[in-house]
Amino acid sequence: MPMSIEKSYTANEFYKLDISEPCELINGQIVNMSPSPSIRHQRISGRLSTYIRNYIVKNNGKCEVFEAPTDVKLNDDTVVIPDLFVACSPDNFDEQKYNGAPDWIIEIVSPNNSERDYKDKLLLYKSACVKEYWIIDPTNERVIVYLFGQPNIAEFYTFSDTITVGLYKDSSEQLTICISDLI
Repeated sequence: MPMSIEKSYTANEFYKLDISEPCELINGQIVNMSPSPSIRHQRISGRLSTYIRNYIVKNNGKCEVFEAPTDVKLNDDTVVIPDLFVACSPDNFDEQKYNGAPDWIIEIVSPNNSERDYKDKLLLYKSACVKEYWIIDPTNERVIVYLFGQPNIAEFYTFSDTITVGLYKDSSEQLTICISDLI
């Protein structure tokens, strides 16, 4: 009996497909995204995005914050849609997507995608040289912060902890975030 072999796609092929459902391209494989996120998920995402954007504007920063559904083409066979990302290289944008690794990515865990955020995307973002990766888990009210390239691999926080953003730790005015203050 012949084995079924899934087709592997490049990012260029992926963009030519007529796909009606939100999906990502992970190592050449098309992966369906979770159903619409919860109101709590959206509340965290929206308020966090506004908070970060206000900080950047107030400090005359060159970085920009983007929300889903903005594509990030990490490489020729991987296109992801992070919940939020901060990018500091404006030349990496084209009309449709960000090309390369953003400086900071934030994923907000949904019950249907927790393994993807905790394992698959963690490895993707680390290998793509993302500087900072946050996993926000509304169910367990915790945040895991990865500062790739730093000796401490992961730092764990509760929603009531104040977290200093690694991307801005050397700024004259650091960016600190307490998720409980935003929701």
